[in-house]
Amino acid sequence: MRKDCRRVSKMKGRISKIGSYAISSSIRDQQQHQQPCITCTTFNILAPIYKRLNREDPSCRESDYRAYWLARNRSILDSLIYERSSIICLQEFWVGNEELVNLYEKRLGDAGYVNFKLGRTNNRGDGLLTAVRKDHFKVLNYREFLFNDFGDRVAQLLHVEIAAPFSQCRTNDIRQEILIVNTHLLFPHDSSLCIVRLHQVYKILQYVESYQKENDLNPMPIILCGDWNGSKRGHVYKFLRSQGFVSSYDTAHQYADADAQKWVSHRNHRGNICGVDFIWLLNPNRYRKLLKTSWSEAVFAMFKYLLRRASLTENDAFAFLKADNHGDYINYSGFCEALRQLNLIGHCNGLSVEESKELWDQADKDGNGVVDLTEFQQRIWNSSGSEQREEISHEARGIQEQTIGFSIKNAVLFPPEVEKGTWPEDYSLSDHARLTVVFSPIRMPCSQSLS
Repeated sequence: MRKDCRRVSKMKGRISKIGSYAISSSIRDQQQHQQPCITCTTFNILAPIYKRLNREDPSCRESDYRAYWLARNRSILDSLIYERSSIICLQEFWVGNEELVNLYEKRLGDAGYVNFKLGRTNNRGDGLLTAVRKDHFKVLNYREFLFNDFGDRVAQLLHVEIAAPFSQCRTNDIRQEILIVNTHLLFPHDSSLCIVRLHQVYKILQYVESYQKENDLNPMPIILCGDWNGSKRGHVYKFLRSQGFVSSYDTAHQYADADAQKWVSHRNHRGNICGVDFIWLLNPNRYRKLLKTSWSEAVFAMFKYLLRRASLTENDAFAFLKADNHGDYINYSGFCEALRQLNLIGHCNGLSVEESKELWDQADKDGNGVVDLTEFQQRIWNSSGSEQREEISHEARGIQEQTIGFSIKNAVLFPPEVEKGTWPEDYSLSDHARLTVVFSPIRMPCSQSLS
């Protein structure tokens, strides 16, 4: 083994103070007098197989030094158990190491949690861990979702029912159930992977929708947790917003969608800092478009972005899609050729033939086989996928059924410096910040998707 990988010795001093640093600021202290509330924590804990100990030698990883990864993960557990969130969603959980897995399962189990772990496909070594407090929830169902695509990503779905100490929210005529999703999206190593990441979110929402339909479930809150590997400027963020989801942290701090520099949660392997960790909330009284419509609009928004990045104006883009067509319209073959040139199809990670045809059908709304300039402007160039949706009046629609929803009471990132958009050099618990959100259960009428 290399000469201690150099710089590794610096870890000794850091490890000794990780524990106190991790626990020094806890949302638990702020919320202890505001019961009943449900807290949710998401945290990418940086798998030791990925943690570099020496930037000059990328092959030197923490996984080679048991004392270091063990101390760091014990400190992570100390902070999680002290905070005692109702829901814990971890990413980059080192499922390939039995000692570490046993450590988490024992300590979280002893602290009153029921745990679910899921490794990424093709034995990538890391995966997800979702834990919920047994005194807060009864687990009704657990599902695993394997994307089986580039990056070997996975997701977990938990269907839970609220239990004590939230008895004041429980009545015979009210639903008290929640769907919880934990995931870790692909890192955008290059622009061709942006469509893959958008596709992964689409698959998650499809899966959640299918689960609700298959089990004949009434509308209920949906919480999506994880490392989304994309900022508020990205297509994934806008796609989720178009489906009615809100970023819990931004809502708690009254940040607008355009406030992309207010906070960060990750310093990536390139040294860039950005906000990528989210706890998304969809309440059952939110107005929602059909999922397929939102998906089409999101892809068209990406399509437009790529065309504009190539310095094409609206008229230039229309001419580009017409290709060699001599008429003043776009046909299907020209549309597909443009998708191919923009790297959205034509490779294993791109759109399928069926999805390309569905996009074309969205653009060719009158079904005459061609898209003229007006259709191009309305259906592609000015697609409204990023519009913010409003709540709907259920009384006006005659919907009387009620359910439990959530109001967002507070949200905290740790370490605190990241809430100001900076990354502290002495923070070594992970390369991600820990995000915890406080939800308060409230009674509300439930909505339906827009048909």
